[in-house]
Amino acid sequence: MAVTRRGLIGGIAALALADVVPSRFACAQAAAEIAPAERAAMADIATAFLKGQSVPGLAVAIADCGQVLYEAGFGFADKARGEKVTPKNIFRIASISKPFTAAALFTLIEQGRLSLADKVFGAGAVLGTTYGTTPYKPFVEDITIDHLLTHTGGWQKDVPDPMFRHPQLNQAELISWVIDNAPPTVAPGTTPLMWNFGYTVLGRVIEKVSGQQYADYVRSAVLEPCGITDMRLGGKTRAERVGGEVVYYGEGGADPYRQDVARMDANGGWIGTAGDLVRFATHLETILKPATIVTMTTPWRANSRYARGWLISRDGNWWHNGTVTGTSGILVRTRSCFSWAALANSRKNAPHQFEVVQALDRMMWDMVRAVKGWKV
Repeated sequence: MAVTRRGLIGGIAALALADVVPSRFACAQAAAEIAPAERAAMADIATAFLKGQSVPGLAVAIADCGQVLYEAGFGFADKARGEKVTPKNIFRIASISKPFTAAALFTLIEQGRLSLADKVFGAGAVLGTTYGTTPYKPFVEDITIDHLLTHTGGWQKDVPDPMFRHPQLNQAELISWVIDNAPPTVAPGTTPLMWNFGYTVLGRVIEKVSGQQYADYVRSAVLEPCGITDMRLGGKTRAERVGGEVVYYGEGGADPYRQDVARMDANGGWIGTAGDLVRFATHLETILKPATIVTMTTPWRANSRYARGWLISRDGNWWHNGTVTGTSGILVRTRSCFSWAALANSRKNAPHQFEVVQALDRMMWDMVRAVKGWKV
């Protein structure tokens, strides 16, 4: 999915170590307490967002130096039942799944079981010739792990993202179909394109190298070390919602349950709470070494706005958004150690699908700045 962010896109270059890795252990003092008037102002900002964007419900969480400072829910998790959103409500997180997939891959790299330069397809490659028909078409065997992480696999904008096509195909069938019918058209590593498909392939890489199902490996290698217990892959239908999961609402009658979320796993299939997201962002040093985090958060030369699973701002902030029908979300980690997340149970239809995400971004900056003692 394409991404937008006020003040965070454009003119981004590779950053120095001190600029890229804000350590959650480097805080000079605990974050200031939230005064009652400030808490009321934060609630007013969230309420204005709900009204302005016609969104039923919203959950937010803010953390500093690994400590969750604020969690709140606003609006409705289920309009028909009158159920209000609480911090415990679970939402689809869509493309915010990508930083989790990237972190899992880097744990395998740290273990020496994988490298960024490893080829993905072809004899001797990670996935071998399991998918598609050999001999492969040009550029297929040139794709590396790093190309998929950085969205530079060689596909161009004239090819629609296959993750939203061919719903009758399972993951394996879809990967084979793409290799055979929509292979890369330019040399990998040269042209950026925000394609969900590459991260779906990375999920299969994790399975091949770890010997575990994708979700099981992410849970043990990433979620559990961060103290996250609620996250899991989501279901497709309303009946498949888990306990505490919100109802999703599509604008103008659009069906939020038409997307096969399970097929999206590594690129957009996770569900969780806003608190889960900030716990992940503030505990990355628990699961990855500093040098690894530098690599993960340094933009690729051919895609200056995207690193490996994270977008990086000119200010050194890391972030990712997510949106599918019925879902909008954003996750930010700043240089000053603050992290915040916001998840909503609706979005607008194309071509305006990022309006709610952009409004969430503005809302969260306004909410954080409402607390005078917080230095972000």
